[in-house]
Amino acid sequence: MARNQSRGGRNSGGPKYPRSARVGETLREIIAEDLVRFDDERLEFVTVTGIDVDPELNRATVFFDSLAGEEGDEEIIEALGDYRVKLQASIARQIKAKKTPILDFKPDIAIRSSERIDEILRADRERRG
Repeated sequence: MARNQSRGGRNSGGPKYPRSARVGETLREIIAEDLVRFDDERLEFVTVTGIDVDPELNRATVFFDSLAGEEGDEEIIEALGDYRVKLQASIARQIKAKKTPILDFKPDIAIRSSERIDEILRADRERRG
């Protein structure tokens, strides 16, 4: 039997899921849990929708949405910035990695765009009868 066949090693099948995506999902869970623990009304209705981690795991962009919409983005980004060090410390404690990515926070405009498209389509259906 060839050495690299059916040995159950690192490359022996299973889903091809990039490390940055796995780390991103883990970061999303950690950050979402921590946001619930923070007693800050600016973050009450904030949802972490996704995280993009660069391949070197140096930086991570945290995408969020909230009930406040675009009007609340600036305040939410400020609040998340205030908690950046605590979030990164929490991440460092919970993951087994040589380094913790630096967090950057951005509103998830993809979700807002899809909501706007839904509104337009709904209005068009109502207009047509």
